[in-house]
Amino acid sequence: MSSRQAYATLVTNADYATGALALVRSLRLSGTAADIVVMHTGGVAERALEPLAALGAQLRRADLLPTSNAFNERHQRAKLHADAPFTKGNKPAFHTPLDNFAKLRLWQMTEYERVVFIDADAIVIRNIDRLFGYPEFSAAPNVYESLADFHRLNSGVFVASPSAATFQAMLAMLDAPDAFWRRTDQTFLQAFFPAWHGLPVFFNMLQYVWFNLPELWDWKSVSVVHYQYEKPWEKDRPKRTELQPLIDLWHAYHAGEGVPDVDALANPTGS
Repeated sequence: MSSRQAYATLVTNADYATGALALVRSLRLSGTAADIVVMHTGGVAERALEPLAALGAQLRRADLLPTSNAFNERHQRAKLHADAPFTKGNKPAFHTPLDNFAKLRLWQMTEYERVVFIDADAIVIRNIDRLFGYPEFSAAPNVYESLADFHRLNSGVFVASPSAATFQAMLAMLDAPDAFWRRTDQTFLQAFFPAWHGLPVFFNMLQYVWFNLPELWDWKSVSVVHYQYEKPWEKDRPKRTELQPLIDLWHAYHAGEGVPDVDALANPTGS
């Protein structure tokens, strides 16, 4: 494994630090030799990052982007969720849309030739190092309700080639006059990379597939489980009963104890 390849995630508060602990541990258990970089904003305390460093993750400060006041106003939580409401699931109270754009700072990590970004609310359940061989920009489709969504990407897992020039071009497009990115970084990245390369859904299996499209779920193929909407560490989550097997799996990785043989797990009913 080249030292010029890395996995990266973004931690913006204590909740996502909790998520990142399970993610980093899962990457370690996958046997990867690539660097693991945790980008973090000023919204997370140093003590919340210490367990990540103890697992060998490299901590990298990632300040919020220098966007205009008008841009910030359009994308603050209350206004964004009013103008583009989430109707398919529940976004937790700690979700802050503006923070999402900070993940674009991974294009500043030019010491690496290729970076695979993974959201902090995901776990890797088998080795995915082959993703480093995919081109920029590669991402899986945002499929969790119907196959009609294959035309939209999900930015929870993607392959990027860091470049200072690309980062500057992104900033110019991101904060253009009246720019409004309905699903924040996800909408922006699809606009910036209109010819994006589609990854198989197994590299970013969204948790709602478990009950909406169970025929797509095959544990022998799934590589990344992404807990979009409600998070597995939340105590009172709306769909706990339906998603209990996935919640239990996340807690095993978070604790580092009782991690099962995923190939032996039962697929959802209907798959």
